[in-house]
Amino acid sequence: MAPSAPDVASCFGSGDMSCKQEESGASGEHKVQNQSPTSPPRPVPRNFVWRLAGRRTSSSTTSSDPGTEEDMAVDVPVLRASFDPWNRGHDVDNQDGQESRCRGCSKIPKPGAAAMRPSHVPTREPSPTMTRPQSRELDDGCSDTAPDQLQELRHDGSVLAIAVSDKYIFAGTGKGEIVVWSLGTYQLVQTIQAHKRSVLCLLLSEDRKYLFSSACEPIIGVWCPKTFTRLYEIYSTYDVGDVFSVAYSPQRETLYLGTQTQAIQWVSLKDPARRVPHDHANHPDKRQHRFFDSRAIGGTSTPRRMEDHYSLIPKAAAVLEIDSGAIRQYAHYGWVFCMLVAKGPTVLGDPDEEVLISGGGDGTIKLWRLSDDGPDHDDGVLGDIEEMMTLGDDDSESVMSMAVDGSFLYAGKLRGIIELWDLDTKQKLRVIKAHNGNVNTLRMSFGLLWSGATGGSASKHSTVHFGRDKNGLPQNISQKYQCLSRWKAHDAKILSSAVAVHQNDRLFITGANDNTVRVWRVNGMPTQADHEVGGSENMMISSLREFVSFKTISSRPEFTEDCRKGATYLGSLFKRLGAQVEVLSTGGLHNPIVYAKFSGKLEPAEKRKRILFYGHYDVVPADMKGDNWQTDPFKLEGRDGYLYGRGVSDNKGPIIAALYAVSDLLQAKVLDSDIIFVIEGEEESGSRGFQDTIRTHKDLIGHIDYVLLANSYWLDDEVPCLTYGLRGVLHATICIDSKHPDLHSGVDGSNMLSEPLTDLTLLLGKLKDSKNHVKIPGFYDGILPLTHEEDQRYDEIARILIRRNPANGAPDALRRSLMARWREPNLTIHRYNVSGPDGSLISSHATANVSVRLVPGQEVEDVIDALKRYLRDEYEEFGSDNTLTVRIDNKAEPWLGVPGNYIFRTLEEAVMRAWAPAAAGEGGTVALPANATDGEAAPKCRKPLYIREGGSIPPIRFLEKEFSAPAAHLPCGQASDAAHLDNERLRVMNLVKSREIFSTVFRKL
Repeated sequence: MAPSAPDVASCFGSGDMSCKQEESGASGEHKVQNQSPTSPPRPVPRNFVWRLAGRRTSSSTTSSDPGTEEDMAVDVPVLRASFDPWNRGHDVDNQDGQESRCRGCSKIPKPGAAAMRPSHVPTREPSPTMTRPQSRELDDGCSDTAPDQLQELRHDGSVLAIAVSDKYIFAGTGKGEIVVWSLGTYQLVQTIQAHKRSVLCLLLSEDRKYLFSSACEPIIGVWCPKTFTRLYEIYSTYDVGDVFSVAYSPQRETLYLGTQTQAIQWVSLKDPARRVPHDHANHPDKRQHRFFDSRAIGGTSTPRRMEDHYSLIPKAAAVLEIDSGAIRQYAHYGWVFCMLVAKGPTVLGDPDEEVLISGGGDGTIKLWRLSDDGPDHDDGVLGDIEEMMTLGDDDSESVMSMAVDGSFLYAGKLRGIIELWDLDTKQKLRVIKAHNGNVNTLRMSFGLLWSGATGGSASKHSTVHFGRDKNGLPQNISQKYQCLSRWKAHDAKILSSAVAVHQNDRLFITGANDNTVRVWRVNGMPTQADHEVGGSENMMISSLREFVSFKTISSRPEFTEDCRKGATYLGSLFKRLGAQVEVLSTGGLHNPIVYAKFSGKLEPAEKRKRILFYGHYDVVPADMKGDNWQTDPFKLEGRDGYLYGRGVSDNKGPIIAALYAVSDLLQAKVLDSDIIFVIEGEEESGSRGFQDTIRTHKDLIGHIDYVLLANSYWLDDEVPCLTYGLRGVLHATICIDSKHPDLHSGVDGSNMLSEPLTDLTLLLGKLKDSKNHVKIPGFYDGILPLTHEEDQRYDEIARILIRRNPANGAPDALRRSLMARWREPNLTIHRYNVSGPDGSLISSHATANVSVRLVPGQEVEDVIDALKRYLRDEYEEFGSDNTLTVRIDNKAEPWLGVPGNYIFRTLEEAVMRAWAPAAAGEGGTVALPANATDGEAAPKCRKPLYIREGGSIPPIRFLEKEFSAPAAHLPCGQASDAAHLDNERLRVMNLVKSREIFSTVFRKL
């Protein structure tokens, strides 16, 4: 019979209490290493009776031992709950055992925590990383090295089933949903309410025509894996309970299903006689259930369960009713957990004959011959199955998963056992202890066997069969079966898996009851293709992963060596992809500049356009000791379609995207222009030494026609943008010094003593009035007036942002806010510092840090002179004995591009082409620059938003002036990227699209 409730729950449950009867928590069944295995469960007698809320009893067994009767008891509602994670009850808000805090207290940050947390960071405990030290699950010498985890995709329900097409990852969840992610970008594409209860099985047909889903209900869904439409709804006229498994025969266009009632049923999708109306009386939602809808004389039926999400299930294009004769009753003496269709797996059949293989809760495996003729007892049925062989014993050691390799069959069973069967000789060749937990999923691919178990471990094993030899005979199977790797893939029960190949990468994908899908890259030794220039998108991500691992923090001297190593790595990467590379010293302890030149093919060289791409490899610090980062900030991690790591958005990701864009053009032999990369390592520290170094090596860099950079973000997470203006900045330190040392305020303080901090406070108060108006004379002189074109841009920006998010407020208020931040200057007082320790002191030295944001029309040197002169004049009126000093720490000019020029128009076209599917329907087209499209039609989608920004990038205006070349700025990231904050991230889709945009721009400029 089927395994007891705890066994089944461990395979399909979601971590609820019924599962915990067997396991302590969700992290595997054995807490002590090398402990003795548990005794196997007693075989269950077949002549038992189910009682609604009590035990199953057997007339063949009696016992005075109370424990025996308790073992035989299974509460029906508890058993159902173990299969229905929809009703999971372990998600509670107060998991740490503390009293829940009020809303006001929750705003108080923990010590050492950042005051600001990006909106995309969840408040739950972070998912554990996979690389931390762990004890071995089995002491068999198997490596515990984990493959690269490319992504962690999260949902709010257990992942019980996975299927993968060439474009999408499909996950069936405990909430009855099918969640669809893009296989290329890992972006969430769609969430489909597919069933009322937990999805137990997903199967993609070999021809990729159908996606089949079954659940904890008697209805099967058939979906289009490209459009996600529901093509068929299939049901049985029997009360089959849950449908654990499905298999599909492409030859016969017939679907087979394994049920909770120990039966196998089938239906042909091409049989018109099986089509019935949507409201047919036999439909499970319409017909009377002989048990749940029964009532005594004069009584009433229990109301059927109805929940809001039921109405979200899409209506099927057609409904199929399985013929009552299309059934093999008691195919197993247990629930039919797994099935598959294999072609020619045994010499007992023809080489091209499809065979159905099923595994059940009784511990047996059965092979079934498929027939187009109906059973003898029913001439109206299309198709039949006939038992060919039975493997294994009826010992209740449930067969939870299967995989076939030629004539060899692998069966995943309870307590980590994988059995190897020869389907030609019907012999059991191996019994492998692969895991401690139940083996819920097996996949055969890439010449390896992949498995996942309830303990959270995944493994790969070498296989003993790779097909028949040249004479058609089975190969020798005497070689040792070897575990190549076993790693902790989840701190939960692995319930499902899939394998796929994407962009030349081999992927093993696991799903568990921790509500996550994890994507593992399981490539073997590098192939020749892996070393070719201009590799796949995942090669780009691999390069970014290594780039992020360098702690290139320019503001801290202790990371100087890391910065140099990061520059060296970047230089070697440029050189490996075909560039001429120089590392330019900036003098002193400042980090070097990486110069790289990719030469175009246009001859003579004087005819080539020359494009300078500016970026920076240094990053701001990241709190590696606190709990604000969910993962190591210098270890790139993929999660929910995003890449997380310090610098991934600012500015390492865009640099890598631009680099691989050039590599693509070189490989395609279409790069005509010279592309010069100038990547500095001091941008986050004011670009120290940058200007002098560029001037020193101006002959090396040569003539430049265009300057391009990508160092900012969109206004929101949806609308692509182009940046054409930045504010300038000057940072100043204002110091007041006393001729006295630090004094005691009680002993020495009096109205006859000028105190530096008091002088400084009064002086800073002269800089702005109560309306935030800067009082420096002539400060607002020269600011450029608002043009008609710019005025229209603000209207368009406000309109789009408010339409996408009404919480942005009234259009006029949003418009005014943007203008104040982008095109108006401002002065900010940042911090005070004083000499001496804390206490009742009169500090002898007081300083304040001030920044002034400047806009086009304001000259930096003029503002510096005006600031110093104003502070001196005001301070003289104090009559203080103290000394004033004003020090300019760094400065940057404001920048204003020309949106209508050639480089911006080319960028605009490239952005529209890259984002056309996402942005289509917004309206508007672009007037293309002359000779920029090579005869291609204009993309039909809306233009990117032209925006200005309040921040500053010191080198952009300098490069524009130094080389007399127009500059343009492409924001690559989204507003929620959290650059400079905890959990910085970049969407994979944005990285890929940026590469595409750069490729177009470099080719057409």
